[in-house]
Formats: sequence, C-alpha cells, structure tokens
Amino acid sequence: MEFKEKKSIYMQIADYFFDNILKEVWQKDDKIPSVREMAVQLEVNPNTVMRAYAHLQDKGVIYNKRGIGYFVSPQAEHEVKAMKKEDFMNTALPEFYKMVKLLGIDFNELSEGYKAFLENPSDKTTSHQSSK
Repeated sequence: MEFKEKKSIYMQIADYFFDNILKEVWQKDDKIPSVREMAVQLEVNPNTVMRAYAHLQDKGVIYNKRGIGYFVSPQAEHEVKAMKKEDFMNTALPEFYKMVKLLGIDFNELSEGYKAFLENPSDKTTSHQSSK
C-alpha cells in the first residue's frame, strides 16, 4: 500500500478497510487480520494499525472478541456507506460542482458521460467522454 502525505496513515488504513468492505472482500462477521498481521502486511508500525482499528471500532465498522480478534461488524457496510457519502457530499461534490461551472459543462454532457460510465463495467476508475 502506498501512502499519501496529505492524509494521516491511520486514516488511509481505515480507507483500505472501507474499500474492502464496499467491494465485499470482507463481509459482516468476517475475521480480519490481527494488528500485527496488518502492520506487517502494510509495512507500518503496529501502533498506527491499532489507532486505525480503534477508529474503526468507534465508528461501528469492526468489533473485538476478546482473545479471538477483530471482526467486521454486521452494520459495517451501512456505516461505511454513510461515512463515505457524507465525506463525498461535503468534500468532493462541491469541488465537482465548481469545476462543472468553471468549465461550462451542461447537464446533458454530464448525463451522457454518466450513462457511458455505467455502461462500461470493466473500467470504473477512468473518466469517460461523451461522443459529441
């Protein structure tokens, strides 16, 4: 995992969990790697992983069975979607609206681009241009 400088490492680890939950790599009540296992896997200090786990536990995404380990909570997907949606609505969407306005993009262009994006399930990470 490559870490970005603009965001704390423990929050990037939390984002890694969010992605795995939303992609259904980890599902409710799945056991997740221990703090030490995750620290080795991500090549970070175990204290940083512990901080991420504490954050995830506070948010209701994971829970601890004492002596057994950490597990994905039954409500994890719901909690993750709610947190990601709030972040998107408050951070990314206003920036998106600003760019739409600055570039003079109209709603029809956006609609066509979004339809093209949905029709191409093999590549959801790149932008799609309308065929105008």
